[in-house]
Amino acid sequence: MNTRPNALQHLAPAWFSIVMGLCGLGLAWLRAEALMGELTGPIAGLIGVLALAIFGVLAVASIVRLRRHPQAWAADRAHPVRHVFMAAMPAALLLLATLAWSLLKPTREDMPLLRAVVDLAWWAGSIGLWLATLWTLARWWRGNQPGGLVWPIFTPALLIPVVGNVIPPLAGLGLGHGDWAMAQFGLGVLFWPVLLTLMLARVATQGPWPDRLMPSNLILLAPPAVIGLVLLQAGAPIALGWACWGIGLFTLVWVLTQAQRMLAQPFGLPHWGLSFPLAAFTALTLTLARPGGLLAVVGPVLLAATSLLVLGLLLATWRGLRDGTLLAPEPVASLQPVGA
Repeated sequence: MNTRPNALQHLAPAWFSIVMGLCGLGLAWLRAEALMGELTGPIAGLIGVLALAIFGVLAVASIVRLRRHPQAWAADRAHPVRHVFMAAMPAALLLLATLAWSLLKPTREDMPLLRAVVDLAWWAGSIGLWLATLWTLARWWRGNQPGGLVWPIFTPALLIPVVGNVIPPLAGLGLGHGDWAMAQFGLGVLFWPVLLTLMLARVATQGPWPDRLMPSNLILLAPPAVIGLVLLQAGAPIALGWACWGIGLFTLVWVLTQAQRMLAQPFGLPHWGLSFPLAAFTALTLTLARPGGLLAVVGPVLLAATSLLVLGLLLATWRGLRDGTLLAPEPVASLQPVGA
């Protein structure tokens, strides 16, 4: 493997998006059980083990990076785009807890230790994500001053620390933390249309974000997909699930009109932005699918496509690490810092 002496310096929090994508895929496989049988559970379990292993490696490496390269952490926090990926760490932990709960359903009676670990991970991820949202949005009070509401910050990646708050109920409802989970869910629902409007305003007035970030466009698919899953899990009318699916379908097709520009970019971490949103939409499709219906065909096709996508991303990531094209300074134009 071609490693550079300062490779660890470039291990930005965006690397945790790999864990998010894998957890999303695992959850999608679990949703396929009604259509594809019990084999989906072990597959989801293997994906979960891989996600947990990668999370562990990234967590340890991030702690070492903080000790050895504190200036790199400061640069991430100040960057107008990269600072939002601080939220990828608690979001990944939250999704790991969600996948563990969905797979094992540990109870305080049967598996007290595992249940305690899942509860702890869920709370750490949930509160961490809430704090990341507060940390991100507190800068907006600076207005148009440096580090405030400047146009470069408005990219699809901004949905992670803000609209990512819709994720907690996926496990929180089953774990018995429904009150807080739905309160946090409301925060994500509130800011979803706000951020979408601001991103479109940025495109209209300043032009789109750099081409290298184009693969992250698919993050726009995540909010309606996850919101639909949560509403159905909370017992909402199925019509609301279908409404979210319709929004997601249009968003997917809308984003794919830019597929040529997205595919033209050299591989980098922004490509992992394709994984979790597509997995979440696949999970919603499989949840709505009924035997004999159209989605009973569409769902497994989407699951296969998402699985192949994630496999391709894993292979591309391995090649990038081997060749030294990852863990290196990204060729993105310098932008105005956000401020610490």
